[in-house]
Amino acid sequence: MALKHANAAEVVDLLSASEQQPGKTAAVVKSEHFEAVRLVVKAGTEIPPHQVNGPITLQCLSGCAILGVEGRDLELRPGQWTYLEGGVRHWVKGVEDAVLLLTIIFRR
Repeated sequence: MALKHANAAEVVDLLSASEQQPGKTAAVVKSEHFEAVRLVVKAGTEIPPHQVNGPITLQCLSGCAILGVEGRDLELRPGQWTYLEGGVRHWVKGVEDAVLLLTIIFRR
């Protein structure tokens, strides 16, 4: 079952696992301009190197993850945020079970 996307002006609890998708990555909202994703990265798992066309932001909500970018490892802990330009190759690894808020800006 697909997760229902949020509507404008709707409050979304990103830390509580959804009944439909417990502990899983899920798109929160997607529009023609941007997409917000609740990204769950379990400890010891890795999202392989990739890149997206538009700029992204990544905010750690809980746990700890490493963002590998341009030969550096950036540790993200709760309350920390970072930004990447579009086209930058990167990867993510869970140090602890982590919940991240990923925002992708779509270029026209």
